[in-house]
Amino acid sequence: MKKDLGVQQAVFPMPVLMVAAYDAEGKVNAMNVAWGQIAGSDKIYLCIGKGKKTLANIKESGAFTVGLADLAHMKEADFLGIASGNKMDDKFARSGLTTVKSDKVNAPVIEEFPVCIECEFLEELDTGNIHGVVGKIVNVMAEESALDEEGKLDVTKLQILMFDNSKHGYFTVGEQVGTAWDAGMELMK
Repeated sequence: MKKDLGVQQAVFPMPVLMVAAYDAEGKVNAMNVAWGQIAGSDKIYLCIGKGKKTLANIKESGAFTVGLADLAHMKEADFLGIASGNKMDDKFARSGLTTVKSDKVNAPVIEEFPVCIECEFLEELDTGNIHGVVGKIVNVMAEESALDEEGKLDVTKLQILMFDNSKHGYFTVGEQVGTAWDAGMELMK
């Protein structure tokens, strides 16, 4: 029997996404975004609240990158979610992370994270119920150590962080337990 738990953010785990953009002077700001998702074959949606410095930078620069936070950089990723760029001028520098400029979009690539999604800013969504940005994915970069023998991303090698809001915990992805578009084929008969 199921027990009522009330209203909760029960879709989990969520990937820990590290969103980075330049301000008008070319200074890097980055934030930890727990609520974001692929929104089509070449789009990404990120829930970013009004008033966030990274949001202002994305709108001003017209681009951003999304790094997948990993276990090796959990402390830095968490810090970028705790600290506010509006209150801490040296927020990104304090993280100890490093960047290079993307050659695809006007945004910084955080070098320490194993996967980086380079995006052009498409639109800001503000429905009254949700607020965020939509970006067009123009490229994905990955460390070779994160790839399988066929050159595809291997989630089991990445040790990307996942966020469980119910326990405020970080987790990593485990082993593959099935194959999509195959696990249910038996029921098609």
